[in-house]
Amino acid sequence: MEILAVVLQVILGITSLLLTLLILLHRGRGGGLSDMFGGGVTSSLGASGVAERNLNRITIILGLVWITCVIVLGLITKFNAGA
Repeated sequence: MEILAVVLQVILGITSLLLTLLILLHRGRGGGLSDMFGGGVTSSLGASGVAERNLNRITIILGLVWITCVIVLGLITKFNAGA
């Protein structure tokens, strides 16, 4: 169980850093990943480019991995404390 906890802690650290970077790449009020590369023309209908959609998908997947790591680490800690 200790090896699993260490592996999950490493994954948690890596996903935390990646989530921070990906969230900072998202478009705010005036820009985002597409504006960084010179594509400043956006539609007001809410349609986003392929880069923004892929960025959203990757962020959601990493968020789910992060949440799963937190939950599993919490369960490991809870059940190891009683043993």
